[in-house]
Order: sequence, then C-alpha cells, then structure tokens
Amino acid sequence: MYDLSSVLDFDALREVRPGSNILVSGPAMSGKERLAYEILADGARNGDGAVVVSTSDQAATIVNDFRELVPELEESQLGVVDCRGEGSGDSGSVNGAYVHQVSSPGDLTGIGIGITKALEGLHNSGRDQGRLALVSLSTMLTYTDKKTVFKFCHVLSSRLDSAGYIGVFTIDSGAHDEQTLQVIKQAFDGLIEIRDAEGGGREGRVLGLAGEPTSWKEI
Repeated sequence: MYDLSSVLDFDALREVRPGSNILVSGPAMSGKERLAYEILADGARNGDGAVVVSTSDQAATIVNDFRELVPELEESQLGVVDCRGEGSGDSGSVNGAYVHQVSSPGDLTGIGIGITKALEGLHNSGRDQGRLALVSLSTMLTYTDKKTVFKFCHVLSSRLDSAGYIGVFTIDSGAHDEQTLQVIKQAFDGLIEIRDAEGGGREGRVLGLAGEPTSWKEI
C-alpha cells in the first residue's frame, strides 16, 4: 500500500492500493501540479520509481526541478515523457533520467509507448514500487476528444496496475464543461478536489478512496 498522507493529511490517503489512479482537479493556479510532483517526490525519497508525463515543461527543466525536490535521487530512478512536440519517438538520458520525446500532447499512442518504456526501465533497475504524474489532461483535451482521453486513462490504469504503481493526473476544473469532467472522472479510482477558500488559501477533499468523501479542509 502507498501512504500519501505525509503530502496531504487525509486518513483516506494513508492506504492507497497499488494500481490506483487518482485525479487531482482544481482551478488554474491552485497548486495541482505542485501537489502531483510532491506525491512523486515523497515516494522517490523512499526509493520508489517516478515517472513524469508533461504536456508543457521541457524534460531538462523537469529533471532539474525534481532533483531539487529529491537531492538524493539515484540514476535510473526517474523517467520523463516530454509531450511538447520537440521530438517524435526519440529516447535518451538527461542528467541521469530516462527521457522519451513525443510529437504532441495529442499523440496518445506515442505517450503510451513512452510510459511503457519508462516503466520497463524502472522495473529493470529494481523499482518495484513507484508513482506516475501526468500534467495535464486539460492540454490533451485541447488536442483530442473526451472519450479518447477516457480510454487512454483506462488503458494506462491497467498498465499501472500490472506494474504495481499509482498514478496522479491533473485537470483544470475551470477549463471544461461538467459533462467532460464527469466522463474523465469515471476513469479514476479516486479524486482529490482543490478549491480556493473564502478567506484566502486553498481547501481540499478526497473522494472515492475510502468510504464516504472527506470534509473540506485547509491544505
């Protein structure tokens, strides 16, 4: 089981089953991406593998930023799938991390291949536990339709289940209509919702991972 409660203090996050997919939903600039990276870094500090799928940031930036979060990061502990479109199917190493380039955020087949290669590399280096973060589904939804993205998330969930990893995916709740959000949510085992608090700051709650939804509380 994975304990995510040191990142977000909710009892529902103390025992997350391997293979679980969690959607982090909130408005723009609400800290979703930072939360996803913190969940990965928390595991990496304990030796877990980490995979980052990015639709916006350059691979070298991701690797450097992640090394700041986890100074003790080992060689072959991090894999990055860079979907910004600067390469197509190219793989290599950046500062000790495996990097796979994909032609665009809409190339879901290419992204899937990159994730599979990253997971295989981590398993081959003995990382039997790990966490994947995909930032962000909202960018993918500007390139392709919600049903295709749903199928992609569903297939990826099966891959993570086989690997014994967990996945954390972000989505901008203010960028899509309610129908789109509902379709995407169905692909996930759990949901972390973030909202702006009335008096400033942010609040969060967890749904779907343990019994009833949690109450909103400051995060």
